[in-house]
Amino acid sequence: MTEQMNRPLPVTDDEETAGFWKAATGERLVVRSCNSCSLFLHLPKSYCHHCGSWDVGWREVGPTGSVYTWTVLMHSIHPSFPAPCTIVLVQLDEDPAIRFVGYLDGTPELASGTPVRVRFEHVEPGVTVPQWELAE
Repeated sequence: MTEQMNRPLPVTDDEETAGFWKAATGERLVVRSCNSCSLFLHLPKSYCHHCGSWDVGWREVGPTGSVYTWTVLMHSIHPSFPAPCTIVLVQLDEDPAIRFVGYLDGTPELASGTPVRVRFEHVEPGVTVPQWELAE
């Protein structure tokens, strides 16, 4: 478990995203999807904008992706994230239209398409944040 004072924490009980955070505590990466037409609904919604169904749920997705873009922060934006650090936008291998933001320590050498995989950071009891690391 990461010990970081005053770490910003996600809202884990929001109606639209609680399932995501619950799955993360079990080290599962999930995306909202329509149970009627199977469309991924990312960003999460309570209904399907494609078929109009309100029958939605969470579907587990693969743990791999690639760097879509990134930025290097050379000054600290929060004490829990010391500079330098790199903010990445990751597109999933399973569906490149699904993208997640993540944080990498330091300034790793990156290129568009650099392979990454999810890792789960247990921040405090009941709060786990999916993060990314370079794939080996």
